[in-house]
Amino acid sequence: MKKIPCTERPGWRSYAESVGFNFHTFDGEPYWDESAYYQFSLDQIENDLEAPTEELHQMALALVADIIQDEQKLTQLAIPQRFWDTVRQSWQSQQPSLYGRLDLVYDGTGPAKLLELNYDTPTSLFETGFFQWVWLEDQLMRGQVPKGADQFNSLQDQLENAFASLPLANPLYFAAVGNSTEDKGTVHYLMDIARQAGLDSRFIELEQLGAASGQLVDLDGYAIGGLFKLYPWEFMLQEEFSSVVLTSQTQWLEPAWKMLLSNKGILPLLWQKYPNHPNLLESHFEQPGQSLGAGWVRKPLFSREGANVELVTTAGEHISEPGPYHDAAFIRQRLQPLPKFGDSYTMIGSWVVANSAAGIGIREDNSLITKDSSRFLPHIILD
Repeated sequence: MKKIPCTERPGWRSYAESVGFNFHTFDGEPYWDESAYYQFSLDQIENDLEAPTEELHQMALALVADIIQDEQKLTQLAIPQRFWDTVRQSWQSQQPSLYGRLDLVYDGTGPAKLLELNYDTPTSLFETGFFQWVWLEDQLMRGQVPKGADQFNSLQDQLENAFASLPLANPLYFAAVGNSTEDKGTVHYLMDIARQAGLDSRFIELEQLGAASGQLVDLDGYAIGGLFKLYPWEFMLQEEFSSVVLTSQTQWLEPAWKMLLSNKGILPLLWQKYPNHPNLLESHFEQPGQSLGAGWVRKPLFSREGANVELVTTAGEHISEPGPYHDAAFIRQRLQPLPKFGDSYTMIGSWVVANSAAGIGIREDNSLITKDSSRFLPHIILD
């Protein structure tokens, strides 16, 4: 695994905007960054990333059956009691799941370690599945990457296969927050893939969802039979119309059982079930009054893009990110520092679609905490 400087493609920003990638730059700072790329060997991809991704995924799924039958675990994960039966039913009736992303720390040697699961509303989908693949094809044509270079990236194809093969409602609505350029871009990308798979895909802003006679409805009052929502379950359960989740016949994508796996509390539960697994980091639920010692990370159960995460390095350096997630419990995870390439710390997002590993996306930051503003860089495989 190495980082290699690279010449940017001329006109890539104009092309990005022409295909709906309108969030390639945030506040004048690059989000998509092709001034360099990461290179992996095939062995690193297959043995250190792909195989552990699928194993960790199956380990996480095996936990769901334990959690739904254990009131203590449901309480530890801060799942509201009135939704326990909904979560159980969604799992026991085998409600289909589309995708997830595992965030891993890996430096090219030794086992990759799981930092967290993003299994409800994972983003960086368009960048991973489409835009970095186009980058590879363009750079091969321009001679900017070695001949024979490949990429660990079947994400778009696997998503199309999943939309075609999973028992999904049709039409399928897709919802995102109306003022979020990134979320809407991601959702429209998924809609395009679903259309290619033969689904009637319809966009609706999250704020436009309504309820009538216990059913979720669209702007015209029609019942929504299936809904993909790029909106966290823990937020959904706090909305005024949250009671409709209990009564509506809507097929939710992702299903309600995914709220168990997108919760940071899954990390100590994984450690309890699989202690000392080579791809796990020691994790525990925080105890009242517990201080954060050197070599540990503190994470809220519900947190997005590094918000409210704090850590103390083994050297005693304290690093933290502000955020709004103050009102839930926290977990402690053994610190495995992100590897540093040049001036940047690097994290790997490894995708799963319909239970199969589907590719990786790479994020960089000048801090040990990966944030919403962290840069996305492409990668290649070369042997």
